[in-house]
Amino acid sequence: MKPAQFDYVRAESLAEAHDVLAAEGADATVLAGGQSLLPLLSTRLARPKVVIDIMRIPGLDVIAPAGDAIRIGAAVRQAKLAAWPELPGAQPLLARALPFVGHAQTRSRGTVCGSVAHADPSAEIPLVLLALAGEIILSSGRGQRRVPADAFFTGLMSTARADDELIEAVVMPRRRPGHGYAFREFARRHGDFAIVACAAIAGEQAARLAVGGVADRPVVFDGLPLDGTALDNALDRIADDLEARDDLHATADYRRDLVRRLGRATIAEARQCRA
Repeated sequence: MKPAQFDYVRAESLAEAHDVLAAEGADATVLAGGQSLLPLLSTRLARPKVVIDIMRIPGLDVIAPAGDAIRIGAAVRQAKLAAWPELPGAQPLLARALPFVGHAQTRSRGTVCGSVAHADPSAEIPLVLLALAGEIILSSGRGQRRVPADAFFTGLMSTARADDELIEAVVMPRRRPGHGYAFREFARRHGDFAIVACAAIAGEQAARLAVGGVADRPVVFDGLPLDGTALDNALDRIADDLEARDDLHATADYRRDLVRRLGRATIAEARQCRA
């Protein structure tokens, strides 16, 4: 199937992109890497009147230190971030998750912020952003605002972005001394969306666990025990409380069992990686 007819705007500046979004509202969509948007256009699940290409806007393809965080611009491709030599030391959780994102071919085109904008509940980058308590920088002709990750993802492929806004960048905190980071997922094949994915951050006394692929958005749990029966009981509660779903890939009960097993293994690995 071919996309429905639309107008194409190659924005040369943020101001131009903001102007088009302000004029067209919900009838416009933003194109960056296109790895999520183009299949939606081709199947006509998305039918915008205007597509705004932001990949040539100066300054959006920059990875930059921002105090105790990393600022990743809207045009930064996933492969560029994965190849950034400072990434493993600056944020090991993100470094460990990126190889699970799609395939080398899609990572060479797909953008970090595009995955966040798409907000698939099984996607790895939104899960990591939530686990790290990162932020999304939204901008429009009205100005700029920062939205915490736990407030940005509102449901199945649904976010807090307004119709006249675009994601200008995401901000990921740097690694914290004394904390360990781990990422694991279970999928039918490497590169498929995860049936269950877990991102864990282990401190001295407790762990933080983010779970994706189960509910309609990634979910984070704080203050988990690090080991023993207390951790098993906590994971049982998490698995039971999540709104797991049946689909052609797995049953809800199978997903709950994966949360228990994968959650424990990911927290154990994060403990071993504490530095």
